Amino acid sequence: MTRDRSEWEAEAPTWSTERAGRLSRTVDTVTPAFEPPDDDPAAAVHQWDTWQVRDRHGEVISIDGWQVLISLTASADLLPGKRHDVATLRYFYSRNGRDWELGGTVFDGAALGQRQWAGSAVYDDGELFVFYTAAGDEESEELDYSQRIAVGHGGSVSTSGESVEIGGPWTHEILLEPDGEYYETQAQSRGMIYTFRDPWPFQDPETGEQYLLFEANTPVPERSDRCDGDPQRQEFNGCIGIAHSPTGDLLEWEFEPPLFEAVCVNQELERPHVVYKDGQYYLFCSSHLHTFAPGVHGFDGLYGFVADSLHGDYSPLNDAGLVVANPANRPYQSYSWMAFGHGEELLVQSFLNYHDFGGHSLDDIGELPAEEQKRRFGGTLGPTLRLSYEGDKTRIRGVLDHWHLPGPDEELPELAADWPPDDLVLKTEDEPQSGDRSGQTEYYR
Repeated sequence: MTRDRSEWEAEAPTWSTERAGRLSRTVDTVTPAFEPPDDDPAAAVHQWDTWQVRDRHGEVISIDGWQVLISLTASADLLPGKRHDVATLRYFYSRNGRDWELGGTVFDGAALGQRQWAGSAVYDDGELFVFYTAAGDEESEELDYSQRIAVGHGGSVSTSGESVEIGGPWTHEILLEPDGEYYETQAQSRGMIYTFRDPWPFQDPETGEQYLLFEANTPVPERSDRCDGDPQRQEFNGCIGIAHSPTGDLLEWEFEPPLFEAVCVNQELERPHVVYKDGQYYLFCSSHLHTFAPGVHGFDGLYGFVADSLHGDYSPLNDAGLVVANPANRPYQSYSWMAFGHGEELLVQSFLNYHDFGGHSLDDIGELPAEEQKRRFGGTLGPTLRLSYEGDKTRIRGVLDHWHLPGPDEELPELAADWPPDDLVLKTEDEPQSGDRSGQTEYYR
């Protein structure tokens, strides 16, 4: 039974307008400029949202000595802006976390939705579970943007001395659809972008309880007093949703109220995930500069919050929440950051987006010739960031190579003594601003 709305709204940890209003780039949060790798394992495809195969505890694992990751992909012949309409899950594998091979498609064509968007993968007792967003109604003749949380289970991972093969037979199921009470339905949506996607399972190490995090929107009824009654700001109603499995079964989930809300601050908290360290829960998500509410100036970046329990009162990291930001002169350089613990460090992986573009709006990309659009789009994994994290503070300390995703037991090289670089770009005189609706065409997700 759902609780009274006023009760759970009052209890939900919230990214306040006051704290988000302090967002700014610093030498601890801004990355250097990145270029595409010389040797690209994903050269034949556009590659974007990516996740490593983990166990049910959320820890990155190897399978018979192989690391495996799954990515959203599309043919490199397409214009980058069209890739979301035809997204396909493909997998890559590596022995050493540096040299990767493209394996093939994950599913055999029977997946749910018109296409599949981001999710996660769990390898548990020899069975592969691939959680994904079923985007679009597979029974509709017209392309649409409805979203449901789905899973393909029954998958296998076969290994040899030379390669890895993911296969079926797969069983696909819809796990969750928005209820309209805790999580907004598409019909209720008033915002620029509707969200109910990006499932990510996590077993709480302190309780053993199994949860599923996802991106969603909190329903804000018209004439509500939220955001001081401002109807425009109310459209920015992003939240991080959570469901619980009473039995621990990865196929059975029950909604709980939102784990974290950004109503009046941001409309889109993408790819939420948790890193547990020393009794603290670090909650991360990615977001765009154009999904911040009017009056709040943010960036395309990785944002983070910390609490003493999974359902705790989350406080923004680094005072305002910014963990990683692109350089000011390359505001769309990277996106879709995913963090994972490695010893005492936090490693952060992302893909190269429009790395060579400093315009106000990604809508302007569509005005460029086709080959120029492709040249400016990376469509491959960028360098892996190395961060320190302790309490409510994080700091970028260095970078690893493109596509370097260290295995759990890999010893990392010494950090460079001359970090941060002298040429970090924290601000430009004429950079894009948050709170306007330009730039949303590319990111209808």
